Amino acid sequence: MFFENSYICFMSGDRYIISDQNGLYFLTFTVVDWVDVFTRKEYKSVLTDSMNYCIEKKGLIVYAWVIMSNHMHVLWQAKEGFRLSDIIRDFKKFTAKRILYLIKTEPESRRIWLLRKFEYAGKRIKRNTNYKLWKDSNHAILLEPHQVNIIDQKLNYIHENPVRAMIVDRPEDYIFSSARDYGGERGYVGIEFLH
Repeated sequence: MFFENSYICFMSGDRYIISDQNGLYFLTFTVVDWVDVFTRKEYKSVLTDSMNYCIEKKGLIVYAWVIMSNHMHVLWQAKEGFRLSDIIRDFKKFTAKRILYLIKTEPESRRIWLLRKFEYAGKRIKRNTNYKLWKDSNHAILLEPHQVNIIDQKLNYIHENPVRAMIVDRPEDYIFSSARDYGGERGYVGIEFLH
């Protein structure tokens, strides 16, 4: 629910709020039941392509991102004249529909299991009668410009995720992350650098 006077947006099912629609936020998007759906590059590419679309068409600024097997972390901001809550809503809605479509139509050994998990999650909420891929919460944490140490901490946390998961030895070796950009190589998403 959105209160125009106070400019606070409560994301459904989330105790964290987006209080500044153009502020810099550390966000986490998690798959329902922590299902490991992002094990295929095609599904991860839906997320990177969607971020690029939101950058080009919806006023999104991406400073950092990483896609793990069942969640993604980002540092996002909306340009003036755009609302971060709207971007998040559209991003999650489109990516869920597209990934579910790919699960149904592309070779997928876990198709039945995945669709059952997402269908069960969809039936648990009244406003959704089919499938649900993303949890409602975004764990939105506002990062103020003067909080340089905290911003750097979140940036490092994002980039170190694949290292902590023992997927790669160095953050820049993981291709589904902005660590490549910060390491001097071009990544899959058109980011803007924090420093």
